[in-house]
Amino acid sequence: MASGEVISHIADSRDTHAGAAAGAAGATEAAAAGSGALRFVQVSDSHIGFQGPANTDVAGSFTEAINQVNSLGFRPDFVMHSGDLTHLSTAGQFDQVKQMMTSLKTDRVLTVPGEHDSIGDAGRAYRQTFGRGTLGDGWYSFDTHGVHFIALVNTLSLEKLGHLGNEQVDFVRKDLAGLSSDTPIVVFSHIPLFAMYPRWGWSTDDALKVIALLRRFSSVTCLNGHVHQLFSKTEGNITFHSATTTAYPLPKPGRAPAPTPQVVPARQLKDALGIRSVGYRQGDRQLAIKDQRLA
Repeated sequence: MASGEVISHIADSRDTHAGAAAGAAGATEAAAAGSGALRFVQVSDSHIGFQGPANTDVAGSFTEAINQVNSLGFRPDFVMHSGDLTHLSTAGQFDQVKQMMTSLKTDRVLTVPGEHDSIGDAGRAYRQTFGRGTLGDGWYSFDTHGVHFIALVNTLSLEKLGHLGNEQVDFVRKDLAGLSSDTPIVVFSHIPLFAMYPRWGWSTDDALKVIALLRRFSSVTCLNGHVHQLFSKTEGNITFHSATTTAYPLPKPGRAPAPTPQVVPARQLKDALGIRSVGYRQGDRQLAIKDQRLA
């Protein structure tokens, strides 16, 4: 498979979060070379096509994020873009972001859609570009390095909150049925699966149906985008991690009338943008997560 081939089949808390994860992440990364450990990268919310003062060059900052991924010092097993690849879901924007991601030095680039990737067409253009081999509206699962991954779509039937729907919940139920309870599970979605701030739509109305299916597993990690900032929360065996963006910051929950793009001094913009690397070795109880500002 060619380097960076884009496929989608079988496949405030910054300082506190980064500090809590730094030790585990560093240990995992240090031991990863030659150990057969899993290492992947999450990027999110590139919003290719956005035009506004919050970031006058989102393509440029996404290019910087790609270059940072390629400079990590290891080749990720895959890169996951967790949604809002585009800003207006036009064919040109999808083509642009797809072409940009071919330069990622990885064997697989995986995606889930954001609500900006389904404007006016219920996600059809997204699925034509990135949905090869997926099920339903674009969901799928895969296994690698002893970890089971599920990629969900909760951005299509929006009534403010994210929504999965019964068909997708049934997919998760059947997908998990044959797995041992000690299998590490990672779930990707765009909108959070926990109630981060429902007033702004930062939650998924039927997520508890999936959460209930995940309770029997000893280690579950849910990774999302959408909120353009780092945030983590643990509920029993399930840890939720929201990723930052490569485009522009959004306000912290409740600190503005609405979640609109925030204009910050140019020198501070990169501090609000970044990428996430994740490591895992078989036998570990948790994934090691390391968030990095855009260099």
